[in-house]
Amino acid sequence: MSAELTRARQQLNQIRSLLKQGKYQPAAQAYHDALLTFLKNPLMKAEKEEFQRLLEDNAHHLNNDKELRKVFPLMIQYAPGKERDILDIIKELLQELMNSAANEAQLIMSMMDKRKQDELERGQQLLDARQYTEASAVFKALVTEFSNDPELKGNIGDKFIKAGRYEEAYEYLAAAIDESPESIHFYNRIGIALRKLGKFDVAEKYFARAVKFAGRDPHLFFNLGRLYVDWKRWDKCAKAACMAIKLSPDFEEAKKMLLFANKKMGKE
Repeated sequence: MSAELTRARQQLNQIRSLLKQGKYQPAAQAYHDALLTFLKNPLMKAEKEEFQRLLEDNAHHLNNDKELRKVFPLMIQYAPGKERDILDIIKELLQELMNSAANEAQLIMSMMDKRKQDELERGQQLLDARQYTEASAVFKALVTEFSNDPELKGNIGDKFIKAGRYEEAYEYLAAAIDESPESIHFYNRIGIALRKLGKFDVAEKYFARAVKFAGRDPHLFFNLGRLYVDWKRWDKCAKAACMAIKLSPDFEEAKKMLLFANKKMGKE
C-alpha cells in the first residue's frame, strides 16, 4: 500500500476520535481527503474492500453525531459506487461547518466588543465621579484583557486628557504609539498631554517621530506649532507654521500662528 493510501487509512481511523473531541471540521476534512485518495488510486480487491468498509463506518459516525446533525441535517450515507455523491455531500458539510465557524467567530467578536464598550463606559462614569483610582483599575484590567489593541489604549488616553489626568493619558498614549507608530492621531493627543504637563522636549521628540510617517500633513506641523507656542519657542513656532502653510497654502489658522510668532520675535 502506498504512503498516500496509508495516510488516507489513518485519516479515516481518526475520525471517530475527532468527533468525540468536538473537532467536526477536521473530521469532515479527513473523510473528504481520504475519499479523494480512494477515488484517485487503483486498489487491489482486499484494499478496496477495506477502504469501502472504513468509508461506510465513518459515514455512519458522521451521520449519527448529534452535534453535527444540528449543523448539517442531510443524510451522510456511503454506498459502493456512489463515492461521487457522498463527496458532494461532504463538500456541502465542510461549507456549512466553515459558515458556522465564521458565524460563531462573529458572535464572539460582537460579545467582546460589547464588553469592551461596557467597560469603557464604566471607566468613564468613574472618571466623571472623580473616582480616579477606581477608573484606573477598570482601564488597566481592560487593556490587560485586550492587550493588542492600540486604539483602545488611545481611547483611554483621550478619556484621561478630557478628565485632566495628563500623566495617565501620557502612559496610555505612549503605549498606543509603541504598538502603532504610524497612527498619527495618537501623536496629536500625546502632544496635548505633554504640553499640559510642561514636558515640551518629550512632546517635540514624539512629533519628530510622527514626521517620519506623515511629513506631508499640514495639521501635524500646526499642532507642533501649538507646542512651540506653549513652550515660547517662537522661532521654531514660525518654522512649523511655515511648513503647515507650505503644505496647505489656504491654512488660515497656520497663517495666524505665523503672524503671532513673528510678532513675538519683533518681525511684524
